[in-house]
Formats: sequence, C-alpha cells, structure tokens
Amino acid sequence: MEPRETIVILLAEDDPDDRMLTIRALQHNRLANDIKWVEDGEELMDYLYRRGAYSGPGAAPRPGLILLDLNMPRMDGREALQAIKADPVLRRIPVVVLTTSRAERDVVQSYDLGVNAFVTKPVTFEELAGAIKVLGNFWFEIVKLPPGQA
Repeated sequence: MEPRETIVILLAEDDPDDRMLTIRALQHNRLANDIKWVEDGEELMDYLYRRGAYSGPGAAPRPGLILLDLNMPRMDGREALQAIKADPVLRRIPVVVLTTSRAERDVVQSYDLGVNAFVTKPVTFEELAGAIKVLGNFWFEIVKLPPGQA
C-alpha cells in the first residue's frame, strides 16, 4: 500500500467535548496527519481565506475535508456552508456535516446548500470512531478528489 500524502482535516466545532471526542476518533483511526479546528463559522471562513490569525505562512494549510457542525455561534454551519459552496475555489473542498441534529429540515437544507454528506453524531465514542473510520475510508481511500484536495 502506498503511503498517503498528508491530509488536513478541518473540524468546525464549538463544543469542546465534542471537538475532543472527534479529534480522538480521527487519531484513533489514523485518518489525518494534521487535524486543525475552529470554533465557529466566522473563524472557519478566516481559516479558509487565510485572514487574521490565519494569515501567516503555514497557519492555514488547505483542508482535504471539512467536518462541520451546524449549530455554532457567530456564523452557524449553514451560513458557512453556503459561503463555502458559493466560492468557486472553496466549493471543491468536501464538506461533511457532523451534527447532533436529527431534524429533516437540517438534512434537506444542508444538501440544498451543497453539503457532500450529512452525518448525525453517534452517542458513544465507539460509535463515533466507527463512523469516522467509514468516513475516512470513503473520502481518502475510495473517492477521487480534485488535485490539491488530499
């Protein structure tokens, strides 16, 4: 098996416990050499556009995948998703909504806005680790991404 190139996963999650569990699940499955995180949609957009705290060299490597929570302060995940998918360069980055929401309207709205996948967060760490493993296998082993995405 060929070694994978470095994959940056950008996690947009405001809840510190959910963020820690998701990062642990990613590390547990050895899915990314580089995991970055932001706490809300505004910080996510600053990261993607390399503004403010993310303007320095190497401060914001391009993600191969964005894991996006819907319910965040300042700019929520729906608004961030809309901005990402409206940008001709950013829209190529796969975005997976990873949220506690089970509301059908959130699923429909997320797909209408261009999300690549919608996943409801499992309750236990074991279930989360399993879901992250499947996501990682799909996005980094099976799917062919545009150049510069992974």
